[in-house]
Amino acid sequence: MSTSTAEIDGDDLLSEAEYRDRLRELPPSAKLVAKVLEGDAPLSQGQLAEESLLPDRTVRYALNRLEDADLVGSRYSFKDARKQVYYLNT
Repeated sequence: MSTSTAEIDGDDLLSEAEYRDRLRELPPSAKLVAKVLEGDAPLSQGQLAEESLLPDRTVRYALNRLEDADLVGSRYSFKDARKQVYYLNT
């Protein structure tokens, strides 16, 4: 998990084709979480669970899979430094 508050470098961003190829290999829960993040990012784990209607544990698993595939990044929330928010690396 990335805990940096630095801006995303252009080098870290994926092309649309590479993003889709990596996403294709992931479970449906990870695809749903990615779809939610496409519309409303950054979001916390709790917000993702609320928006996707998935259980917290499933969202956590999906985020771990997305981070392992370098499709999602995270940083501490500016509103509440105890929480992390997640965003797409596209």
